[in-house]
Amino acid sequence: MEGKSEFLGKEKISKLLFKLSAPVIIGMLVQALYNVVDTFFVGQAYGSESVQAIGGLAIAFPIQMIIMAFGVVLGTGGSSIISRALGAKEQEKAERTLGNVFSMSLILSILIATPCLFYLGVILGIFGATPGIMPYATEYLEYIILGAIFFIFGIAVQNIVRAEGNARLAMNAMLIGAGLNILLDPVFIFGFGMGVQGAAIATVLSQAVSSVWLLRYCVKGKGAVHFKSRYLRPEPSIMREIGSIGVGPFVMQASASIMMIFVYNALATYGGDVAVAVFGVIIKVNSFIFLPLLGMSFGLQPIVGYNYGAKKFGRIAEAVKLTLIATMTFGTFGLLIIYLFTEQILGIFSADPQYLEVGIHATRLMLLGMPLIGLNVVSMTVFQALGKARPSFLLSLSRQVLFLIPLVLILPGFYNLDGVWAAYPISDLLSFLLSGYLLLRVYRLFKEYPGSSGIGAGKELAVSRGVE
Repeated sequence: MEGKSEFLGKEKISKLLFKLSAPVIIGMLVQALYNVVDTFFVGQAYGSESVQAIGGLAIAFPIQMIIMAFGVVLGTGGSSIISRALGAKEQEKAERTLGNVFSMSLILSILIATPCLFYLGVILGIFGATPGIMPYATEYLEYIILGAIFFIFGIAVQNIVRAEGNARLAMNAMLIGAGLNILLDPVFIFGFGMGVQGAAIATVLSQAVSSVWLLRYCVKGKGAVHFKSRYLRPEPSIMREIGSIGVGPFVMQASASIMMIFVYNALATYGGDVAVAVFGVIIKVNSFIFLPLLGMSFGLQPIVGYNYGAKKFGRIAEAVKLTLIATMTFGTFGLLIIYLFTEQILGIFSADPQYLEVGIHATRLMLLGMPLIGLNVVSMTVFQALGKARPSFLLSLSRQVLFLIPLVLILPGFYNLDGVWAAYPISDLLSFLLSGYLLLRVYRLFKEYPGSSGIGAGKELAVSRGVE
C-alpha cells in the first residue's frame, strides 16, 4: 500500500507533472463544457426570454459554487494531510483522514441544504436577482440544493484520490459526470419540457453517478488509502487540521461567490438583465481557461506534499517552476483565442443584439488579466500542500476580496458599467504581485536546500520557518 505513492518522490518531475495534470486538465475541460452546456440548452429553449433564463443560471451559479466550496474544504484539507502522511509513511493517519472526509461530507450537506431551501428567495435577492431573473434562478437552485451531498462528496473525494497520485481515476469520475450531464440536458430540458428545472435535475443525477463511482473505489480499497468504517467518527484534531488548510481554497471559492453579490448588484444598477446575462456567459467561457489552470495546480499538489513529507525540497522547486511556466503560457494562449473569436463564442448562447454588443466589449476588457492568474493559483496550491494555512488564506482572499470587491465598489462610480469589467484585470495584476512576493521567498529556500531525506536538521528548520 505504501509503495503506491512512492513514485511521487522518484520519477522525473516533468513526467510526473504531465502524468498527474493531464487527466485533471481533461476532466476540468469537460467540467467547463458541461457548465456551458446547461447555459447553451437553456438559451435555446427559451428563445425571446433567453436573456432572463441565462441570467437566472448566472445568479444561481455563485450560490452553487458556495455549496461546492465545502467539498473543496474537505478535499484540499484532506488531500494535503493524506499526501504528507503517505510521504512520511503514516498510513493510519491517512486512513483516519479519509474516514473523516466521508462523514463530514454528509454532515455539511445537511447543514447547508436546510437553511438554503427555507431562505432561497432572500438569498437570491441579496445576490441581485431582478424580478425577470428570479423565477428561473429559483427553479434551478431548488434541485441543486437538494443534491448538495453529491457535489460536496464528489469534489472532496476527487481531491483525495489525486493526493495518492491517482489522477486518472479522478478524471474518469469527472468524465462520467460531465458526459452524462451533456446527454441528459436535452432529454430533461426539451424531451420532458422542464426548462431550467430539467437542467438542474440532469446536473444532480450526473454528479450522483460520479460520486457513486468514487465511493465504490474507496470502499473496495483499491487505492493507497483504504476506507475503514471505524474511522467515520469525526475526530476534532483531524477536523481542525482539514479546516485550517481547507479554509484558504474555501475562502477563495466562497469569496468569489460573495464578490458576485457586489458585481451582480452593480450590473443590475448600471446594465440590467442584459449585463447580468453577459457576465454569466463570460464566467462560463472563462472557465475553459481557469479550470485547466486549477488542473495544473492539482497535479502539482501531491508532488509538493509528498516531497515535503520526504524532505526532498529540490524536487519541489523544480515542480513549481515548471507549473508556473505551463499555467502562464496556457493563460496567454486562452486569452488570444477568446480575443480572436469573441463574437462567435458569445453568439452560441444568444443572438440578442444588445447582449452581443455589451458582451463583446465586456469580454475583451474583463479577461485581460488571464495570463497572470496562474501565479496566484500555483502559489496558493503550494502553501496548501505544505500545510501552511496563513499564506494560503491570504492568497485566497487577495484576488476576490482584498482587491476586486473594493474596485467593483469604487470604479463604477467613475466609469459606470466599464468600471465593473475593468475591476477584473486590475485585481488580477495586484494579486499577481502579492503571489509572486510570497512564492519567491519559499522557492528560494527550496532551491537553496535541494537535499533528500538526509537533509540536516538545521536546514529542515530553516525551510519550515521560511514557509510559515
